[in-house]
Amino acid sequence: MQEPDSFDLEEAGSQTGTEAEPEATRRAAGITESSRANRGWWDRNADEYQVEHGTFLGDDRFVWGPEGLDEVEAELLGPPEDLKGKDVLEIGAGAAQCSRWLAAQGARPVALDLSHRQLQHALRIGGSFPLVCADAGALPFADGSFDLACSAYGALPFVADPRLVLREVRRVLRPGGRFVFSVTHPIRWAFPDEPGPEGLSVSASYFDRTPYVEQDEDGHAVYVEHHRTLGDRVRDIVAADLRLVDLVEPEWPAWNTAEWGGWSPLRGGLVPGTAIFVCERT
Repeated sequence: MQEPDSFDLEEAGSQTGTEAEPEATRRAAGITESSRANRGWWDRNADEYQVEHGTFLGDDRFVWGPEGLDEVEAELLGPPEDLKGKDVLEIGAGAAQCSRWLAAQGARPVALDLSHRQLQHALRIGGSFPLVCADAGALPFADGSFDLACSAYGALPFVADPRLVLREVRRVLRPGGRFVFSVTHPIRWAFPDEPGPEGLSVSASYFDRTPYVEQDEDGHAVYVEHHRTLGDRVRDIVAADLRLVDLVEPEWPAWNTAEWGGWSPLRGGLVPGTAIFVCERT
């Protein structure tokens, strides 16, 4: 298992350059291009992301999305008392906040992320569980290694073929194991990514699955996000031989007054922002 180097604040400052703004477009982007682009993007932007969202995420909370739905209340992986002694894989762990919470419940988490820089933040915050830098489409674990797997906005929105990830997750789960993952709610792709009133008018076809790509002046992708409809997600789960047992669409709570990108109390009260899929291996 790969463990990142110690966190260096001087190095963090050196990673924020004055590069030209990328061009946003919609075009095809395959598996390799998407993986390369998103690894680079998260390595470059991990510091800013943790500064901007670290307070909301906390160091050891398990939050499923910008609405603030907490696993303590949701119990989508099961009652907290049942997590003790369970082997749990967190995919797209970032700074491993969810894994840290799982460890506090007595679970044995492994935090996996594509971005080395994100895992440096996990190392900075601390924890006794393993950190693994790897692609979710090729998990470096033996068959049946885990009782549970989870992913809070990790990996699935950024991969060109989510079935590869889902099949890999099924492979490393033990029979009866549960996988819970959250992604941007598919309906959001039909609306502008704006938190205000301008984000409430449909501007694109919900059925347009062309990836969102940010590319540099040479046309090389530097960030890629892939759209799947709700039906696509269900079919992907079934094709991976997993069973969908629940689909959670968190409502925006009154206590949450924060804006996060295109998420806001205004939009959250009218349009779902997050979809959480609860799956099991039969």
